[in-house]
Amino acid sequence: MPDRSLTFIIGGARAGMWGHAETLATALPPPWAYIATAEAYDDEMRERIALHRSRRGEGWATIDAPLDLVGALEALPDNQPVLVDCLTLWLTNHMLSDHDLEAECRRLADMLSRPRGPWLVVSNEVGQGIVPDNALARRFRDAAGRLNQQVAAVADTVLLMVAGLPLKVK
Repeated sequence: MPDRSLTFIIGGARAGMWGHAETLATALPPPWAYIATAEAYDDEMRERIALHRSRRGEGWATIDAPLDLVGALEALPDNQPVLVDCLTLWLTNHMLSDHDLEAECRRLADMLSRPRGPWLVVSNEVGQGIVPDNALARRFRDAAGRLNQQVAAVADTVLLMVAGLPLKVK
C-alpha cells in the first residue's frame, strides 16, 4: 500500500469490512489511528463499541469523530495509517443532526481525495436490498449511495467485501 493512498472498503452488514480493514492497517507500522464515528445511543451500541475497542490491541489510538470526521483527519500526522469506521454511521449522525448532507459529504470527499497517509475507510452498501417503506430510510439509502459513489471516485483502491472475502473493484 503506498504511503499516501485511500482504500475504500464497502460491503453489506457483517460482510467483514472492519476485520479486513484492520488486517490491512496492522500490516503497516504502528501507531495506527482508529477514527470511530459511532455514538452509543443504546445498550446494544455500547456493547458493539466495547467489542470493537477490545479487539484492537496495542498500537491503536482511538479518535471519536461522530460528526467532525474531516477535522479528525486533518489533525492526523502525515503518513499515519488510519482506519475510519464507518461512513454510514457518520452519515446517520449528520442526518439526525439535520445538517446539510450534500455539503458535509462534499467536504468529506474533498478531504479523502488528499490522503496524507495510508487511509482505510469503511462503509456499508445499503442499496442492494428492497426499497425501504418509509421516507427517512429511503433518504438515508439514497444519501449513502451518493456518498459511497463520491468516496469510490476519489479512492485509489475499492474493495467490496462479500462473505468475508475482498473483491477488488478498483
